[in-house]
Amino acid sequence: METHEKSYKVKVSGFVAILIQIVLVAVAVLSFITGPEVESHVNVGVIALVIACIIFPGYGVNEPNVSHVMTFFGKYTGTVFSNGFYWVNPFYIQKKVMLRIHNLDVEPIKVNDKVGNPVMIGAVLVWRVKDTYKAIFDINKNIEEFVKVQSDAALRQVAGMYAYDSNSSKTDDDSVTLRSDNNGEVAQRLENELSSRLSLAGIEVVEARINYLAYAQEIASVMLRRQQAEAIIAARERIVEGAVSMVHLALEKLQKDNVVELDEERKATMVSNLLVVLCADESARPVVNTGTLYQ
Repeated sequence: METHEKSYKVKVSGFVAILIQIVLVAVAVLSFITGPEVESHVNVGVIALVIACIIFPGYGVNEPNVSHVMTFFGKYTGTVFSNGFYWVNPFYIQKKVMLRIHNLDVEPIKVNDKVGNPVMIGAVLVWRVKDTYKAIFDINKNIEEFVKVQSDAALRQVAGMYAYDSNSSKTDDDSVTLRSDNNGEVAQRLENELSSRLSLAGIEVVEARINYLAYAQEIASVMLRRQQAEAIIAARERIVEGAVSMVHLALEKLQKDNVVELDEERKATMVSNLLVVLCADESARPVVNTGTLYQ
């Protein structure tokens, strides 16, 4: 976007202005002391004192990463970026603008994710003023309030674009979610959304990321049980996979070493028993067979 910001070059040092002001005050004092009977001396003293008083409001101090926006009877004349002690036209109105980096901790808010689940989400934002003209003249409220409101709105919008997790039947397992943002897509989307909103006020987004994420209280317990069930199912799948592998290895080993000859029926019985033992939640209690294999 087009900017109207321009730099104001300070031409007079504040120390030079102080020296001039001291000289004017000295002239005024000497005029009042040495020539009270002479009207011209009194007039010179009055003029010198008035000029010294007029000079006084023109002083300013600029620290590193601090600027002052200058206006002259409502007209923008420029922004002072140079550091140090300076003096400008005393009729200029100086508005201080901080150019340093700011942190904003967006408190967790309740929003609905892509599939409609209520979640609590918060973010942290690092920002700074890039355009002093827009920061002062293009927004109605103060800068911090504007950033806070827009950050809240951007966070709500981005949270509604993604599901909390991929465990929902309405989402794909490979889709990007709020909880599994491994490639940083959600953080980048949040940063882009904030940049588009805050650039209207001349604000640059340095970094934006989600720092708090949880299900809302009303569904937290249900989702916890759901996650526990999915964890149990995943564990069972691994157990069954390992048990089948062990049974296959046992049968191959018995056949290779010629330990015992088993027909298909006894193999099926052995597989059944091994799977029960390996997949059971509790330790198996074997029954010892004292007869033959077929009894």
